Amino acid sequence: MTYEQGHENLPMDVMSVGSPNTAATHVVRADCLHLADPEWEALQRLSTVIGEAAIATMLRTLSPTEQHGVALGFILSEQREVAAADPVSPGVTPRKEYLKLHVSNYEGKEGEALLRWLVELDTVIMVRRTVDPLSRLAFAMFCLGGRARSWVYGCRLTDRTCFSTYEPFKKELKLAFEPPTNEFRSRTEFLDLQQGTCVRGLL
Repeated sequence: MTYEQGHENLPMDVMSVGSPNTAATHVVRADCLHLADPEWEALQRLSTVIGEAAIATMLRTLSPTEQHGVALGFILSEQREVAAADPVSPGVTPRKEYLKLHVSNYEGKEGEALLRWLVELDTVIMVRRTVDPLSRLAFAMFCLGGRARSWVYGCRLTDRTCFSTYEPFKKELKLAFEPPTNEFRSRTEFLDLQQGTCVRGLL
């Protein structure tokens, strides 16, 4: 078969029904423009199964709709064979695809919305399905910056057990950085007395 499209001649297997009159049995791409490229390629693969003569005869005698059906049927059978040859092992679970989510750093600046940041953090932790309490805590600490980061790691240097899990961490962070209006200094001083030196340098 010669693959002809426009002025290009791309070599393909020559299809013949075995007749001496090869011109009558010769099929080219230009004669089957109603077939999409994947269908045409599927019929060429089918020719290795049922023979080139059968494909050449089919392309000359079947209607375009029937030709579409034959090509589609062969494509589907190929897909079924591939699926059957590569089954999923019973004990293997599909790998989870995680969204690439970004959490902005909370720095503890005046006017920064801590509660909104905590909601954002909780949402990302939920979507990532982070269930281990220590992993949640580590991720939350990693998302801090500026004064907030200095405060948290200062506390951990003083007492490595000060934040045992994610929930106590959020509670202490709120106490330190979301005090009532005009009580920021007194709240910080109170925490300084309560926790030793871990809050020093905050102001």
